[in-house]
Amino acid sequence: MSRPSSPTAATKAHQFNKILGQKSTSTRLKTPEDVDEALKKLRRLVLVNGIPSDVDPTIRPRLWKLLLRVNDLSADEYLRFVARGPCHVREKIRNDTFRTLATDRLFKEKVKEDMLVRLLDAFVWRNSDEESARPGFTYVQGMNVLAAPFLYTMPSELEAFYCFSTFIEIMCPSYVQPTLEGVHRGLKLLDRCLKILDSELYAHLRSKKLSAEIYAFPSVLTLCACTPPLPQVLQLWDFLLAFGVHLNVLCIIAQLILMRDELMKSSSPMKLLRTFPDLDAQAVIGIAVALVRDLPQDLYTELVRHPYEVRS
Repeated sequence: MSRPSSPTAATKAHQFNKILGQKSTSTRLKTPEDVDEALKKLRRLVLVNGIPSDVDPTIRPRLWKLLLRVNDLSADEYLRFVARGPCHVREKIRNDTFRTLATDRLFKEKVKEDMLVRLLDAFVWRNSDEESARPGFTYVQGMNVLAAPFLYTMPSELEAFYCFSTFIEIMCPSYVQPTLEGVHRGLKLLDRCLKILDSELYAHLRSKKLSAEIYAFPSVLTLCACTPPLPQVLQLWDFLLAFGVHLNVLCIIAQLILMRDELMKSSSPMKLLRTFPDLDAQAVIGIAVALVRDLPQDLYTELVRHPYEVRS
């Protein structure tokens, strides 16, 4: 008996659009429960099928906005922030923006540095507003790279701004504190998780004086957006936005597992870890999902909370 064939890209696109279309073309999603049920179905599609962006490039931006629950886009508000000009940390922003995904041709063709600077300036102004109830974020290291996928994916700068702002303020506020407290907590959690999930690899790296703080800082800071190629980063972010950015820690461990043989044989593993191999999102996601089952519940709970729990 022949096995059923996997769905084609066109079929996958239809499955996404059938659910996403309910939000935009009718009033069927009347209640929060309806939205939650739609999101549950969409998350499953992300995990099982992945987004067929080659067939329908509109699916990813629509899905990201729904996952972030970004509905209200005020062009007037954004233009008001932009009209205020350079924010007080503009020089710091400029020092980073020219390096953002600098070797990625696709990104450089679509996203100009001025767009990135303008969005980051506006974000700082949004959080400097005395009338705002927001906790007063400012620009910190890594924000330029975290903004990059939104500017590349969204149809407009306006949509990118509101998605990025919501993402930072709701999903990973601890990562953008002045001390980067969430990033450092994520690195410590990476070490603790690796020790449980692969004690042999953990011991080998520690014997070479290697901790996550040394080899995984960029990957934690940028949620792996620093590892090319960009289309694979976007596929990984589909997963992180759908299931939680805390899973990025396990995605980094998954990358270590994929290069495990080389790391274990190497007398200088840092040479291999200085530049991670090109990202294979599907393989990384598959391993990361399997790893969740092997973590103690209390450690996994800590992992879940670390991107949004601000302690200082």
